[in-house]
Amino acid sequence: MIHGRCAHPGRNRYNARDAIEVFQCMTYRIAPSILSANFAKLGEEVQSVIAAGADIVHFDVMDNHYVPNLTVGPLVCAAIRPLTRALIDVHLMVRPVDRIVPDFAKAGANVISFHPEASEHVDRTIGLIKDHGCKAGLAFNPATPLTYLDHVFDKIDLVLIMSVNPGFGGQHFIPEALNKLRAVRRRIEGAGREIWLEVDGGVKIDNIAEIARAGADTFVAGSAIFGTPDYEATIGAMRGELAKV
Repeated sequence: MIHGRCAHPGRNRYNARDAIEVFQCMTYRIAPSILSANFAKLGEEVQSVIAAGADIVHFDVMDNHYVPNLTVGPLVCAAIRPLTRALIDVHLMVRPVDRIVPDFAKAGANVISFHPEASEHVDRTIGLIKDHGCKAGLAFNPATPLTYLDHVFDKIDLVLIMSVNPGFGGQHFIPEALNKLRAVRRRIEGAGREIWLEVDGGVKIDNIAEIARAGADTFVAGSAIFGTPDYEATIGAMRGELAKV
């Protein structure tokens, strides 16, 4: 069953409690990545894509060190935060990671994910994210083993499977990611609590249903949404495909 955003009629301002309620009540979530948005009018782009039916604002944070690109920092997050009540989902592709976690939390992030290879102490980084009031996620590159989950699965709120090698938008989906999604979904089903399973990279209208069947419930899409002339039509088509699952 597909749920839209949890609506709160009459509320137009961001509220932290709203974010937690959305986190708990949604099933399939579409998260446009602002990496593919028009940065000359980023605030307008964020508002437009949420009005078009998206659920989450996804930040791909790259440092030109852990990955070969340089994108946005906490100041951009702080600028966007007053413009939307939608969840802000921050994917940190940076090393070291602990230094920047508090900055994004203070800037208004709701969910912060990081790569285990970028942390000296994975358990400590998860604790740091939670201590700053955010949901914590662990992100996996295509060749990163899921064994990192073995000792921290009881502490995380989200697993992010990269279906491209991180660093650039517009790449093609790596099919092996489907097997990884299935493996994580089996773990989640045995966990007895809500854990989001997010996929990032090459998600499009024509493959989103297959990805959902593999177990994903949260779909990051950049150019597949921002590269189209009608965000509402594109997101509607994605939801139409998800309805077939």
